[in-house]
Amino acid sequence: MNIVQTAREVGKSPAAVTLGLVALSFVFSDAAYAGGGGAEFDDVWATLREWTEGTLGRIVAGTMILVGIIGGIARQSLMAFALGVAGGMGLYNTPTIIETIMSATLEKAATVTPAVMQLSNGLGG
Repeated sequence: MNIVQTAREVGKSPAAVTLGLVALSFVFSDAAYAGGGGAEFDDVWATLREWTEGTLGRIVAGTMILVGIIGGIARQSLMAFALGVAGGMGLYNTPTIIETIMSATLEKAATVTPAVMQLSNGLGG
């Protein structure tokens, strides 16, 4: 069987045609960017951030650590204490982590793009 016969056989398959159309739609699609909307939830985010990093967050984090200490004593294991400390630290730092992930930017993208293009296809530009 040669290449032409194989191409004809694959062309008869509905799955292969669908896959080819999906691939073409990716090739000819424009760049997509995340939306900048959602300003109506800024107050909710500010409230949650104040709760977790304010007095309430410190109380909850301290309680988690205290429960971890008590659990560690009851089980005679340091693991419960470590989980309590990690949970308290995670709770306090969650807003910072979320904002860092969601607002990540590529500051050096303009200088790196030509090198990446050179590496991606080997031809360069």
